[in-house]
Amino acid sequence: METRRALVTGAASGIGAACVHRLAADGVQVVAVDHDAAALGELAAGGIETITADLTDLDSLQDLPTDIDILVNSAGVQQVAPVEQFPPERFGYLLRLMLESPFRLIRQTLPHMYGRGWGRIVNISSVHGLRGSPFKAAYVAAKHGLEGLSKVVALEGAPHGVTSNCVNPAYVRTPLVTAQLADQALVHGLTEAEVLDKVLLEPVAVKRLIEPEEVAELVALLCGPASASLTGSSLVLDGGWTAH
Repeated sequence: METRRALVTGAASGIGAACVHRLAADGVQVVAVDHDAAALGELAAGGIETITADLTDLDSLQDLPTDIDILVNSAGVQQVAPVEQFPPERFGYLLRLMLESPFRLIRQTLPHMYGRGWGRIVNISSVHGLRGSPFKAAYVAAKHGLEGLSKVVALEGAPHGVTSNCVNPAYVRTPLVTAQLADQALVHGLTEAEVLDKVLLEPVAVKRLIEPEEVAELVALLCGPASASLTGSSLVLDGGWTAH
C-alpha cells in the first residue's frame, strides 16, 4: 500500500478523518481535503498532506490532484425540514456536495486508475442510500443517487482493475449527527435525548451510535488485498436497520 496515493474528502473530522488515519496506518500516502482549514491543520501537523477546498465549487475541483489510486468520497452535510418547507437552494447545495462533487472527482481520477490498471473508489453512503426517512429529502436523494453512480462506475471500471463500492452506516458519532439532534428536536418537539432514543436509534437493533473508526475499517477492507472482486456493492453497517 506504500505505493498508493489516496484522496479523502470531508477529511477534517468524523468519518473522513478516521479514514485518513486508517489508510495512513496502512502506509498509504493520503491527501486530506476539506473546507475547514483550521481542522485540517491538525492533520497537517501529523504529516498528512492537506488541501482546503470548497467541494460545491464544482469547476474548482479540477485543481485537486488526479494522480490518485484510492478515492474516498466522504464529505457530507444534513438538512432537516419537511419537503414543503425545504429550502430549494439547500437542496441543490446538498446534491452538489454529495453527488455532483463525487461524480466530478471520480471522472477526473479514473484515467490515472485506468492507466495503472488498479483503483479503488469508496463512496461513504448511508443507510439512507437504501432507505428513506421523513424530513431528509435532499440527503436521501443524494445518497440514493450516489448508490447508482457507484454501481455504474463499478461496471465500467471492472475491465481496468478499478472497483467502486459504497459503505452504508446508520448513525455515526460525528458532528453531522450531533447537529441533527438539535434540528430533529425542533421538528419533532422532543428533547435531544428523546430524539436519540426515539428517532435516530428507533429502527436500529443495536442501540448505539457507530464510531467513525468502525466505518474506516470497512474502507480499509475495500482497499486491501481481498478487494479485487468486491465491487458494485453496498456494505451495510446499520445495526440491523435494514433487517426489518
